[in-house]
Amino acid sequence: MSRFIQVSRQQQYLLPPSIDEWLPENHLARFIAEVIDQLDLSQLTRRYTGRGSAAHHPSVLLALLVYGYATGIFSSRKIERATFDSVAFRFLSADTHPDHDTLANFRKTFLVELEDLFVQVLSLAQAMKLVKLGQISLDGTKIKANASKHKALSYGHIEKLEAQLREEVQALLQKAAEADQAEAHDGLDLPGELARREDRLKALGEAKAKIVERVEPRDAEAQQAYQDKVNRREAQRQAGQKPRGPEPKAPETGPKASDQINLTDEESRIMPSHDGFVQGYNSQAAVDVETMLIVAADVSQQTNDKQQVEPMLAELNKLPKSLGQPNALLADTGYFSADNVKTCNKQGIEPLIAMGRDSHHLPLAERLAQDAPAPETDDPLENMAWYLKTKEGKARYAKRKSTVEPVFGIIKHVLGFRQFSLRGLDAVKGEWKLVAIAFNLKRMHVLAAG
Repeated sequence: MSRFIQVSRQQQYLLPPSIDEWLPENHLARFIAEVIDQLDLSQLTRRYTGRGSAAHHPSVLLALLVYGYATGIFSSRKIERATFDSVAFRFLSADTHPDHDTLANFRKTFLVELEDLFVQVLSLAQAMKLVKLGQISLDGTKIKANASKHKALSYGHIEKLEAQLREEVQALLQKAAEADQAEAHDGLDLPGELARREDRLKALGEAKAKIVERVEPRDAEAQQAYQDKVNRREAQRQAGQKPRGPEPKAPETGPKASDQINLTDEESRIMPSHDGFVQGYNSQAAVDVETMLIVAADVSQQTNDKQQVEPMLAELNKLPKSLGQPNALLADTGYFSADNVKTCNKQGIEPLIAMGRDSHHLPLAERLAQDAPAPETDDPLENMAWYLKTKEGKARYAKRKSTVEPVFGIIKHVLGFRQFSLRGLDAVKGEWKLVAIAFNLKRMHVLAAG
């Protein structure tokens, strides 16, 4: 036994131990605590004025949540347990133990304020000379909602269920009439059975109404597109030209049988993903090419990334001017449209958006060929298409895949964040900001160390 270190789980301390001494100097928890101590939390603290009892300070609760998300612990119950079991969580909580309800309520209450805290963290990164906006990579990933695909109902299926339930109601009413006449019951709780079906019919009716409301913008867009086609053809006729092709057909409006709603999180959507289809949201992130820090984050209900360029540029425009100005946007073909290219140019941002998939295994002669001469045109699409085929353009665009895609890989596979804990679009937007803050602090810790 002399070859082994002697241990005793009943070891007595001569003095009370310091939690600070148990945590290594370069630990992520220390870094997170130091950064959060520098943030302006007045928007959070003023919400506590007038409380009768003492509350856990927002800096403590925020630190616990951020460190939890940075280390793959998203459950408020697990974070509560970690304040007993983990030295890092004990350090962040100063050996206090906020219960899971306190942590969960804090996360729900201050979702809006997380946007300001996200910007503050970026400003601190800039003060530490860790980030300055330049080339930005943009991409999106589908994150599961806190809802099951099996809780989704289509408009067509709702109508079938309604018809079935109405038939059952009529059968129960007939049975009730027969029971009254016979003055006998067979043990069936007729009022209860009727009430359950009436409640179900009411819920289905409300779901149908929400689907109808949801498709109104789609119908308006389709109607506008149809009217634009009609107007163009009429203008051609007025100019003495014969319009080409068949006459446009008026769009069919109203809900389709395939239009769906989820009864658990009605604001989530069925989204295509690499794994098939998920009930979730389209989570967007703009990443600084040089540092891989997330500089803008947002969540959409739309499955198509093409519609996300303008909203993400709007998110970038919210950042303080001290962070610098993005000068180029790198995005894959899912973001390409002529309007998106023009939008970038209008804002002084060079668009490097793929117009199609690149061919692999090009012939050697083609790979070694000199760049084609620049086109003599002011057309932004032609100029971008030419530049992306040049050696310089290919090298710059290649940075997209090595920056933003690894960020999503780390978030999903290292941190383990594959599903939102909260429900509703506004709530998941706030939670996605919390994920971005946690990722950025973890990344800043690495950058600061080396």
